[in-house]
Amino acid sequence: MAGEFLVPVLIWLVVIKALQLAVWPVLDRTLDHLAPAAAYPASILLFTLVSWYCALVGLPIPLALLPFVAAIIYAGSGRFYTKERVRSSLKWDLAFLIPFLFMLEVRWINPAISSGEKFMDHAILASIMRQPIVPPLDPWYAGGTLDVYYYMGYWMNGALGLVSGAPSTVTFNLALPTVLGLSVVSFYALGHLILDRHRWLPVLALFIPNPSVIYHILIGSSWFDAFWGSTRTIENTINEYPIFSMLWGDVHPHVTSFFNQGFLLFLLVFAYLRWGDLSKRGRAILCGLTALSLGSMPAFNSWDVLIYAPITLLFGLMVWRRYGNFGRDEKMSWMMLGVVPPVAVLAYLPFYLHLNTPGIGGIGIVAEPSVPFEFLLVHGFFLAILIAYCVPDIRKRPYLLLLALVPALAGYPAAAIASIPLIYLIARRRFSVVDTLAILGLLIVIGTEFVYLVDNMGETYFRMNTVFKFYLPAWFMMATASLAIIGGWSQRSGIDRRMPPRVGKALPALAIVLLLIAPFAIGVDFGYGSRTLDGAAYLAASHPGDAAAIAFLRDLAGDQILVEAEGGDYTYYSRVSTFTGLPTIIGMPFHEYMWRGDYGRISERSGDVRTIYEQPDRTIDLARAYNATLLYVGEPERERYNVSIPVGALELIYDEEGVQIYRIPV
Repeated sequence: MAGEFLVPVLIWLVVIKALQLAVWPVLDRTLDHLAPAAAYPASILLFTLVSWYCALVGLPIPLALLPFVAAIIYAGSGRFYTKERVRSSLKWDLAFLIPFLFMLEVRWINPAISSGEKFMDHAILASIMRQPIVPPLDPWYAGGTLDVYYYMGYWMNGALGLVSGAPSTVTFNLALPTVLGLSVVSFYALGHLILDRHRWLPVLALFIPNPSVIYHILIGSSWFDAFWGSTRTIENTINEYPIFSMLWGDVHPHVTSFFNQGFLLFLLVFAYLRWGDLSKRGRAILCGLTALSLGSMPAFNSWDVLIYAPITLLFGLMVWRRYGNFGRDEKMSWMMLGVVPPVAVLAYLPFYLHLNTPGIGGIGIVAEPSVPFEFLLVHGFFLAILIAYCVPDIRKRPYLLLLALVPALAGYPAAAIASIPLIYLIARRRFSVVDTLAILGLLIVIGTEFVYLVDNMGETYFRMNTVFKFYLPAWFMMATASLAIIGGWSQRSGIDRRMPPRVGKALPALAIVLLLIAPFAIGVDFGYGSRTLDGAAYLAASHPGDAAAIAFLRDLAGDQILVEAEGGDYTYYSRVSTFTGLPTIIGMPFHEYMWRGDYGRISERSGDVRTIYEQPDRTIDLARAYNATLLYVGEPERERYNVSIPVGALELIYDEEGVQIYRIPV
């Protein structure tokens, strides 16, 4: 790692560890040996919420650290952090640190904020870090705010960046290592609940690819084409899986929510398995943690709550039935159902009240379901394990296979395939944690074959977002269940017991070494510069004029609104607002249309920007109408417009390497 980034990385890690140390004592008596694990995601969620409330009432973000510092001092004065406790938590520290370092290597090799959704992700992150207010300013819609989007994942990373002292372009490349580390801890903790041995197996849900990768390699695709093609397997949809999302590198809501999905699953399973052992205080803490996780989902990635809210209610019913038989009982087993939802809403209520998104336009019926072969290339690995798991039941009651003919005859053959294990898992009526997770995952992928949520993606990509956003929770549930089943098979077969002890001890160390050398071995460099954690470093070579001007603007104090060229989505245009966080009149218009649903106003803004650059008699008045303070003229502006501005009436404040920045008079 380049020496210049060693200090920011170390400070970042110290902050995360300090947050974990602050929350751990509170959880200790409730979660016992799993408390240090749960303290990692819990502390990050809590810090995110506290820092957001600080901004809401106008307090500086660093003040959010004060309650955590106080908690550490209090616990330390009570001698909580004994050598034995600290030593026992080391495995959780390593569970966070090793994947963090793996992903840090990936970002160091491929750090550029350049392709995919990276411009959007950094624009929002930079806006939050430049001016941390609630709701944050929309960097691509001057005068607007991000109340139209679920931005809490960006807030989480921005707040960590602000208290760590890392600039936004470095914070961007520390975000995904943090998410992966927290995710591994969450799924490893889940493994401790559902497996007696091989408790690391659920972690593989974050690292295994789908079968489509193997298929693409077999037909001769290059590594990159296999990698990309595996996520576009089902026609006109996106079928991302966790390791692809991580390596691709977009710090997008569906990715930053990974750790929270694993954390909520851990909490729900813990409640189902351990509720009867908890004290009154422990039950209250567990409900509070669950509410903290569930309530954050609409703020991190609103699609998740559509899946996990019903699942939370289901587990609440399961806990109530198991420990209270749906009645009033001493253990108050109704609390997961009766307390968690209202507390989740109340904790994040100001965010919900701010939220002003167009939302979903209804529920549609899928007229063109998935092709079975494509469906199996995405889910085939898990389906094969789940069907094999159900073979004894299939042999006992083969006639139940006739039920799978119903969706097939209705024209949904992929749903028919997935319904085979679902039918038998329900028919056996065991409803263990593994069975329940498998059933839930199957229900999700089957459901997306029949219905989709209507958005503004158009007729061709009508179900793209539904499949994209719902397949990820389904992946986590089916993967966790399938990997737990494999662990059970391995344990019953005794394979691991026949393994020499030295080999058993060496394998984890070997896996860690392979993980840490993998980024260099498989070649994850997608171009645009590498060997840095500064996501904007590549600009110095590819766009030196913009690089210097952007550095100037990042240091420019005061509230500013920028005029720059608009050139559509997924282009280099909007680069100045992207890298500075300064609001521009309009950037990437389709993104704004997705958020605001008002194409006419967005189109009007695009036309006004052209007018500002091409009609000098209207430049100043029209710029003032948007409260713009700066006018940027670089190569993209000259390519996009016939630039003719009233330079005599503007104040030139920057003129270097073909870029001019003018101050617009008030």
